Amino acid sequence: MMKCEFTHACIRVMDLEKSLDFYQNALGLKESRRKDFPEHKFTLVYLKDDITDFELELTYNYDQKEPYQIGNGFSHLAVLVDDLEAMHQKHKEMGYEVTDLKGLPGSPPKYYFISDPDGYRTEIIRKE
Repeated sequence: MMKCEFTHACIRVMDLEKSLDFYQNALGLKESRRKDFPEHKFTLVYLKDDITDFELELTYNYDQKEPYQIGNGFSHLAVLVDDLEAMHQKHKEMGYEVTDLKGLPGSPPKYYFISDPDGYRTEIIRKE
């Protein structure tokens, strides 16, 4: 059987600079590469962490005027953090939309969700 390896996930964004600010400052991702296609009116920016090879691709279409509709089949991205409470407080202080700390039924809190400028949610999970 052939094996597959995840390489990236792509989301479309309305304001590339706002989205870069969110993913770089709120989640600590770094731009790994960028591909500009001005003749086709779009830019691709790839972001990654310092641990894995997985990338988040931000696609910015220059002439998109209406906000994208996030499908009801897509739920969220997820990242692990060492200090859940400190990150939660940081995100609240940064003014981002965050949920309260949550836990699965019968479990203590171990995650929360934060929304990016386009409404995409990322689950922040306590690393165990």
